[in-house]
Amino acid sequence: MLVPPHPDTVVRIFTALGAQSLAGHAGAYLASRAYPGPVTFSLAGPGWLPSIAVDGKAVRGAAGEDGLIPYLLAAVTHGTGTVLAERLIGAKTNEVPGFAPLLRGLNEYYSLAGHVITADAHRPRPREAHLRGVPRALRVHRQAEHEETMGRARHPGLEARPVQHATEEKGHGRRERRTIQVMDAPEHVRKRFPHARQVALIERYVTRTVRVRKGKRWVRTTARSAVAVFIITSLDAREAAPAHLAGYVRGQWTIENKVHWVRDVTYRADSSRVRTGPRPRIMATLGNVAIGLIRQAGHTRIAATIRKIKHDTGLLLALLGLKNPS
Repeated sequence: MLVPPHPDTVVRIFTALGAQSLAGHAGAYLASRAYPGPVTFSLAGPGWLPSIAVDGKAVRGAAGEDGLIPYLLAAVTHGTGTVLAERLIGAKTNEVPGFAPLLRGLNEYYSLAGHVITADAHRPRPREAHLRGVPRALRVHRQAEHEETMGRARHPGLEARPVQHATEEKGHGRRERRTIQVMDAPEHVRKRFPHARQVALIERYVTRTVRVRKGKRWVRTTARSAVAVFIITSLDAREAAPAHLAGYVRGQWTIENKVHWVRDVTYRADSSRVRTGPRPRIMATLGNVAIGLIRQAGHTRIAATIRKIKHDTGLLLALLGLKNPS
């Protein structure tokens, strides 16, 4: 009969573990299962390249040795949402200096040559300086410093360009249209960002059906919004067409939708009572491993798969890559 360890035993083990070492080994293990192999560039024209999103997140409810909320910076594959690397960066204001070290560490066990790296550029100038230390084979895409309501911000020259790619999606009472305009990086941009090759403007138009209260009644109405996002990328026109740039930008949301949201909602990380020492980080790492294994096995519904595992030992072994002895 199998008996689970006492909770105190689990706490002692977690406290004794090195959180960063565990995160490194977990990332390397998931990376070994996700590695696409050597990446080659198409000579005939632009093509899709494997992509990795980088973003930071607060471990809410936890407190570091300095009493501040710890932040974790993670590198996550587009599509499957597999966490390949994660580092503690302290306060959120320190996200930029941690960007290049995160990628350098990842590159030691997962070659980044030929990959597209996406990131929100909250501080473009410092981040550009740190990216100079990233291996040359790395291709960098960068989302702009901020998003602004349409009409308030226009990039000189881009607004005159024709729309080169557009997509439209409908569903759940929502319609969204995205357009992208692309041009070679002008000289004043390349002076500030020497690695820039193209700049782009993405405009998102969203129409939603919402319920609002009028007096004692709730009525349905239509809400419209429009947002402009500016892009700077080191990918030139031979490596990425407008459709590719638009896809890479959407892929950046993978880290929010398939990792951060799952940890917050499915694993209820924000309400966790594990608050001090290395344990909050270890719990985040274990969550990353579980999410990665489930998604790499082709399952998209994390909560439903976890419930099924409780009654299906064969599924658990399959997720772990083990054979059923029976």
